[in-house]
Amino acid sequence: MKFLVSILVATAFFVSSTICGQEKVTITAKVINVTSENGKVGFALYSKDNFMKKPIASLEAKIKDGISIVEFKDITPGEYAVICYHDKNNNDKMDFATNGMPLEDYGASNNVMNFGPPTFDNAKFTVSNKNVSLDIKF
Repeated sequence: MKFLVSILVATAFFVSSTICGQEKVTITAKVINVTSENGKVGFALYSKDNFMKKPIASLEAKIKDGISIVEFKDITPGEYAVICYHDKNNNDKMDFATNGMPLEDYGASNNVMNFGPPTFDNAKFTVSNKNVSLDIKF
């Protein structure tokens, strides 16, 4: 009887972990062409539903030799976009001129740079069950 109960519990655990458990992965985002080591680089991770609103996660990183790297951990599979900017003056926001033009460098996943802000469709990438590594250019 104990053996039968053990088999049933093990089977239930296996089935529930297979059905419910999605493997979480890490997204490594790296800006590869920061123009100075002043300040820091701010990174934000978005889904389509919250793009350019409140990010799923936000991180910041120092700059060394023109490179800044962060890791978004425990990310479930889906479609995402990363936006980042060079916070040269460490004021924790992107600065703009009075005409609306950005005063600090910025970039997005997939490196599609149009005039105007990034769009989710241009910046999106898919996360499956493997870690993702992105090189972003300003």
